[in-house]
Amino acid sequence: MDVLNAIIQNSALNGMPKWYKATTLLLFSSIVVTLIVMLTILLIYGPYMTIQYGF
Repeated sequence: MDVLNAIIQNSALNGMPKWYKATTLLLFSSIVVTLIVMLTILLIYGPYMTIQYGF
């Protein structure tokens, strides 16, 4: 929690309301979780995927 507080204090979010900070952190967290899930799916099912380039 100290790391998040230090990041918020040293960023543009320092003077913003709490709901704005929470929304920003929620959006960032959801993007990171989505990327981790996508990477996991790619690592698990990657060898079985057929990639075709169509023109």
